[in-house]
Amino acid sequence: MSLEITDDLIARQSPEAQAIIGLLLARIAEQDRRIARLEAELESLRKTPQNSSLPPSTQHPHARPASREAKSRRKRGGQPGHRKHERPLIRTEDCQAVVTLMPGGCRRCGTRLSGVDPEPLRHQVWELPEIKPVVTEYQRHRLSCPRCGEGTCAELPAGVPRGQSGPRLIAFVATLMAHFRQSKRRTSLFVTSVLNIPCCPSLTVKHQRIATRALQPAYDRLVAALPSQPHLNGDESPTREGTTKAWLWTFVAGTFTVFALRGSRAATAISELLGEAFAGVMTCDRAKMYWRCGRLQWCWAHLKRDFQALVDHADPQVRRLGHDLMRPTRELFRQWSRCRDGTISRGELGRALAPVRHRVEALLLRGAFSGNPRLTGMCRELYDHRDWLWSFLDVDGVEPTNNAGERSLRHAVIWRKLSFGTQSPHGSRFVETLLSVIETCRQQDRNVLDFVTHAVTAHFRGETSPSLLPGP
Repeated sequence: MSLEITDDLIARQSPEAQAIIGLLLARIAEQDRRIARLEAELESLRKTPQNSSLPPSTQHPHARPASREAKSRRKRGGQPGHRKHERPLIRTEDCQAVVTLMPGGCRRCGTRLSGVDPEPLRHQVWELPEIKPVVTEYQRHRLSCPRCGEGTCAELPAGVPRGQSGPRLIAFVATLMAHFRQSKRRTSLFVTSVLNIPCCPSLTVKHQRIATRALQPAYDRLVAALPSQPHLNGDESPTREGTTKAWLWTFVAGTFTVFALRGSRAATAISELLGEAFAGVMTCDRAKMYWRCGRLQWCWAHLKRDFQALVDHADPQVRRLGHDLMRPTRELFRQWSRCRDGTISRGELGRALAPVRHRVEALLLRGAFSGNPRLTGMCRELYDHRDWLWSFLDVDGVEPTNNAGERSLRHAVIWRKLSFGTQSPHGSRFVETLLSVIETCRQQDRNVLDFVTHAVTAHFRGETSPSLLPGP
């Protein structure tokens, strides 16, 4: 039954009852206001990678977590006393033009001035030259033999392309699409309107195929060098090839990176790229296709998210084990940070993490025999392969996280979100080849456009393409 409490109804009650009713109504109104405020706060507090087990990829790269600190009253921009940042002047000899300016007369009395200032004030202005394409015409004369009448036409010099695009233009178009993530239509528009070179989207497809063929030898040498690496970081991300689902794999070595776009996430891709000769350590998540690599290093950043999922679970037993596992995990990352910044050595790291290792394995054993279906499977798998949690303590160069693999995929993931994948096997080969070149050049601090230009030039001349592998 519902009863409407009116002023008339309250007035008919005794004074004591009226006082009690007024107190209760005030308390109810206060609770209603508090509930409304808490519901508004709860609506604003959504799960993020910072407060839950969600992976970082679920959050927009420019999203900023809500700050708990008070907003600063300082104005935006440089603060008083900050170090000045300015572009340094280049040498006078390196300038394309030098304009000498002499005062015509004294600024006070107008008297004519003469002489030369040994240290004049230097003011340099940077400007783009007028962009005009360099067009070379080859006139191939056809002459007839005076003896037999046979006509003979002059051949093009070695290295001159059969088409109308030179090596640097082809390399620039390929780099613009792969490195700067521009579509074929926007690339052709840029080449036409800014570089003043006629170009259509179909011509950019021709350019990307030439660049792929030119870079294929360098890419094949990187793939061939993968099995001999002592340590790799592996990861994969879904994409599309036409209307079918595909996967973009990445394998990061110390000095180079290989991308491969395949139609499956199965271990066949690993077998194809690494073969049976790989005897190093593979840092990865807990996906089972990596198990065929032999020795693994499971990423502790992924494990931390798995433990956070236990903390967020509704079951108290699961929640308790999640909290117990998070404490040694935080200690592991604290000690690893000290090792990474040089505070402690690798040997000292192993000694500092010995009790952490013992504690984690004991907790995993507790979860494996807990009888809780949410815990038994995961904890038993981790305990049975517990050596894969600590490979970074035994092998130099191995880290406890897969940050190198995750970082290498960032550019590729943004490209995938902009392009929605590839449309053909030719496009897939272009993507995996150019992404490998781009990431490897970043690791080696090399210029991507210069390398692609040299490769296309060697391709036209029939010479050996440049290599991305370190060494002579």
